[in-house]
Amino acid sequence: MYLNVYVPRLQIVEGVLGFIRQHRGHQIASTRMVEPITRQFVAAIEKYVGDHGIPLVCFDKGQRKEEVAAQYRATFSESEGVVFVGKAQEKCRVYRTEKRRNPHTGKSYAWIVKSTALVNHYYFYCVDRDFGPFFLKFCSYFPYNAKLCLNGHEYLKRQLEQQGIAYEPLDNGILSCQDPQRLQALADGLSAEKIDGLLRKWVRLLPHPFSVLDREAGYRYDLSILQIELSLTQVLDRPRTGRIFFEEVIRENLDIGRPKQVQLIFQRRVRKETPGLFRTRVITDGVVPSLHVDYKGTRIKQYHKEGRALRTETTINNT
Repeated sequence: MYLNVYVPRLQIVEGVLGFIRQHRGHQIASTRMVEPITRQFVAAIEKYVGDHGIPLVCFDKGQRKEEVAAQYRATFSESEGVVFVGKAQEKCRVYRTEKRRNPHTGKSYAWIVKSTALVNHYYFYCVDRDFGPFFLKFCSYFPYNAKLCLNGHEYLKRQLEQQGIAYEPLDNGILSCQDPQRLQALADGLSAEKIDGLLRKWVRLLPHPFSVLDREAGYRYDLSILQIELSLTQVLDRPRTGRIFFEEVIRENLDIGRPKQVQLIFQRRVRKETPGLFRTRVITDGVVPSLHVDYKGTRIKQYHKEGRALRTETTINNT
């Protein structure tokens, strides 16, 4: 899951004006009034990293962040904590102040508008006792929106270990489990409340851009889904048969991306004006082929995973 972490009241210009003028008490409605918050937030991150001896990694352009994270996690022995902090410049939505002129009096005045800018983002790569590896990415510029990325399979692995249930992992999944019914119950138990609890726990532990008074006034982070990936992993008793079956699936479904075929899968009528891509692609990575079907903001990917299981992944980008 990839989640938006944001302060709802600060996602519109009127809310920003209220924060600067009514809440913070500034007479001038300008983003210059929040620059001290930005400086304090960045200084708090640098102090936190220095005080705890946490590596600070500046990501290079185009560098695969997950590969860097995997290297650091391999040497991290604690059950919980911050593995490292990554820093990268990325484009995001921000607020800026522009000068406007009153058409009647000719006087200029400041006005806040939405814009985009290339600013520093700080990635906190952490390990949680209950959720396993995850990262929390903060924008260092007002209104300090963030992203939370977590993996449900890693959550399951931690829960199984805590309950002493033996299992065999399958990369990003479970190959076998001593108690499959309990495994399914644990998967069903991953609720919105538990995910929200993960966020609340770590924003208390990590540097926070908003003061206690800000949070008491209602300027608190909330969560929404940006992207969710759901998977079905069907482990096969005879893996070779599974590969033969999947090759037949590809041959039989090369036309599945056509609107009438996609309609059968998603149960949505496709008209001429329906936006999005309608296509099927067969992509080969090495010797492993995969079947990809696109529909609006959703993608289905199916492939033969590690020669052991039929894997179907559905990724939704427009919740």
